[in-house]
Amino acid sequence: MKKIILVMSFLSFFSLFSRAQEYNKMIGLERYAEANAALPAPAKGEKRVVFIGNSITEGWVNVHPDFFKSNNYIGRGIGGQTSPQLLSRFRQDVIDLKPVAVVINIGTNDIAQNTGIYDADFTFGNIKSMAELADANGIKVILSSVTPAGEYPWRKEIKNVPEKIMALNANIEAYAKAKGFVYIDYFSLMCDESNAMKANFSYDGVHPTKEGYVIMETAAKSMIDSIIK
Repeated sequence: MKKIILVMSFLSFFSLFSRAQEYNKMIGLERYAEANAALPAPAKGEKRVVFIGNSITEGWVNVHPDFFKSNNYIGRGIGGQTSPQLLSRFRQDVIDLKPVAVVINIGTNDIAQNTGIYDADFTFGNIKSMAELADANGIKVILSSVTPAGEYPWRKEIKNVPEKIMALNANIEAYAKAKGFVYIDYFSLMCDESNAMKANFSYDGVHPTKEGYVIMETAAKSMIDSIIK
């Protein structure tokens, strides 16, 4: 009987360990582990800024790496991610890098239901939690709007996408104002008359083209410079 209990206990532990490993893989804890370990501590007076987000942030670094290198910006985007995934890796990919500021851009994949049914309050709560973590660690908070989208090519069954994005953005903007955080309004700069992404700013209606990133860069750098220089 004792042997059976021991075997069952081992199997239960192994199952929990496997699920924990799978969860860590899902939230991308290893995605930037090597890059983070290789990054030296900021030099005295260094003004490091981390951009954390999903494929829009990840693609930004790939399309225009010089924007990040020349401004001492660090990209920590992972394609497909939602707000709880960002929150789960926020310490490793933001706080531990000791930036002076963080730019948080997330929410579109929540609305696209990449990791479950969209709950606007849950998503907004995760964004607030990241902002509060950064603020508590002396990191200046820069919140940005979800960029426009008329629909999601991979989830065409999801309806009223622009309305959901605009409602989330309104909450983010109001929260930033109430807390004294910086807010970057990409949405109004990139939307068309139907509140979808302007055609020349995206190749699929969601992800920016180089032209789209230029718009984002101008807006982001202006707001970042206003609080770190």
